[in-house]
Amino acid sequence: MPGLSGPMLRDLQSAGFDVLTRNHAEAILAHDFPRDLELLVRVLLEFRIPLSEVVSGGGGEAGLTQRLRHELSDLNWRKHSFSVETVVDGRARAGISHEVDHVKFAEAGALALEIEWNNKDPFFDRDLENFQRLHALSAISVGVIVTRGASMQAAFLDRITGWMQAAGLTSEDDLDRLGIGARTVAQQRAVAEQVARGVPFAEAFARKFVADKFGQATTHWTKLDERVRRGVGNPCPLLLVGLPEELLE
Repeated sequence: MPGLSGPMLRDLQSAGFDVLTRNHAEAILAHDFPRDLELLVRVLLEFRIPLSEVVSGGGGEAGLTQRLRHELSDLNWRKHSFSVETVVDGRARAGISHEVDHVKFAEAGALALEIEWNNKDPFFDRDLENFQRLHALSAISVGVIVTRGASMQAAFLDRITGWMQAAGLTSEDDLDRLGIGARTVAQQRAVAEQVARGVPFAEAFARKFVADKFGQATTHWTKLDERVRRGVGNPCPLLLVGLPEELLE
């Protein structure tokens, strides 16, 4: 991963986060938005993700990323819809809006941030292209995306398996007790087939859970990195952050 010159982003990197900047984003943040960057980094460093929320939330963002969203909102990173109109000879010809989940307006400009915890990976294209258009209109200075990091993605199976074993998951009867949502017949059958081959229930269930909820076609660091290295989102300055395994509790 390329070196970072700023101490705040280096702090993230030292804590295990994946961090990538593009198109002079680091210089812009350090010069024009130092306080906003400092507070964002602090929120990310202090954020924690209980494995119980990952499992009981079914892989979705209820709970865990809502907490992160609320913390950003408390720092005035608010949802905003940018309205753009084309006017010809004083008459509006076309209008379009670009909604961003977290926008921080400052004297030097605006920062736009999206959290992609667990969507289908084409959502990265939507976010990056949205940032590109808004930057071209001088509506934002930097686009920021926060997603699951490479270490977290790689660790999910072992960490979730360990949590399920420690919680005493031994059969389908334990799902309600542990707050795990109902499974489809096909999912139950896939787990039962593994158990019949001698795989312990917790391990078989975790394999299916992770494959279904956090597969390679979902939003995580590798999918984001691939896109920006192909130039998606250029020339918008970008700060990309991947949440590390160390945040899992």
